[in-house]
Amino acid sequence: MKVDVILGLQWGDEGKGKVVDVLTPNYNMVARFQGGPNAGHTLEFENQKYVLRSIPSGIFQKGKINIVGNGVVIDPATFKSEVEGLEASGHPLTDRLYISKKAHLILPTHRLLDAAYEQAKGDSKIGTTGKGIGPTYTDKVSRNGLRVGDLLHNFDEKYQKAVARHKEILAQYNFKYNLEEIEKEWFEGVEKLKTFQIIDSENLINKCLKDGEKILAEGAQGSLLDVDFGSYPFVTSSNTICAGACTGLGIAPRKIGDVFGIFKAYCTRVGSGPFPTELFDETGQLLRDKGHEYGSVTGRPRRCGWIDLVALRYTIMINGVTKLVMMKSDVLDSFETIKACVSYNINGIETEDFPFDLSEGVEPVYVELPGWQTDMTQIQSENEFPEEFNNYLIFLEQELEVPIAIVSVGPDRAQTIIR
Repeated sequence: MKVDVILGLQWGDEGKGKVVDVLTPNYNMVARFQGGPNAGHTLEFENQKYVLRSIPSGIFQKGKINIVGNGVVIDPATFKSEVEGLEASGHPLTDRLYISKKAHLILPTHRLLDAAYEQAKGDSKIGTTGKGIGPTYTDKVSRNGLRVGDLLHNFDEKYQKAVARHKEILAQYNFKYNLEEIEKEWFEGVEKLKTFQIIDSENLINKCLKDGEKILAEGAQGSLLDVDFGSYPFVTSSNTICAGACTGLGIAPRKIGDVFGIFKAYCTRVGSGPFPTELFDETGQLLRDKGHEYGSVTGRPRRCGWIDLVALRYTIMINGVTKLVMMKSDVLDSFETIKACVSYNINGIETEDFPFDLSEGVEPVYVELPGWQTDMTQIQSENEFPEEFNNYLIFLEQELEVPIAIVSVGPDRAQTIIR
């Protein structure tokens, strides 16, 4: 049996949580493979809205195992708040949620370091969410990190040693903080975390594969935020692409099956960094308002622009995408004309290749397509798609050379068309 992977193809916020929730009934297990509580996967069903930060989006489907994999970084305080919110809404987690011993812990001092680093950058700051993700992955790579499994093995000594090292760094930045204030909440989170099954997740995942069970690997953020292949340095601190599922869950590359690549019918970005198709006019604001483009975790307004097919071809290539999922098509319902970037003009030379540096002289080259000007939110089958929308799908499939298997026409679980 293979592991299917679902991930974002743009700068995150593509709607991965909803699609994972829709697809979960077809799988035995959902496993999150990277990222931390800077992710915000929003799901809507039965007139309720949920935002997941660390917990896999398959958690609402009964009888399914959900795993927080070794590639994820966990903040116990945030985890506790997330768990209690879900339990209060009537969703039991204890028998559904497993946590990898090898997942790294975000310490209170990681959050302080994150804030200190951003403050020191001044005008050149990256726009981090300030949740300690970067410093945690830095400690992981430098072999100074603490893992969930350490909670069960002489943790106090390891924790104090890590905090002492962080305090030395903070002193160099003259950064003021109150550690006791955030430590209390953090240690309460640790106790909550320890009530769940903490396991060697790679063993369970591979045993399930051997037994013929189906697994869906869930990514966070988006491929253009990948630390190696994204718009560096304005990226996240982990590998958000398909290869990250192998290292983030402990599965062999030959075990990867279908790769679902999710994209919006337009494009958004949060924080700093280049964005070739960004719109600064009324159209950009209209996309933001109609798409409710504000961060589900941070609340920050997202930058909006037309769809970028140069970037999509690139992320499809590096991920080996086999099926596409288009989200928020309904946001474009009222547009008379829709634009799509098909190539870049870089210093007078037109190219379809994604460049090393996206910020230097990149101008989008657009084609225009007629809009469908139809309320897509009420559509229940592919047969009801207006002709102009079908033409848009055909255009995208020809440009991207991958079939669009799923189309979302609204935020609710039910507003999903399987083609």
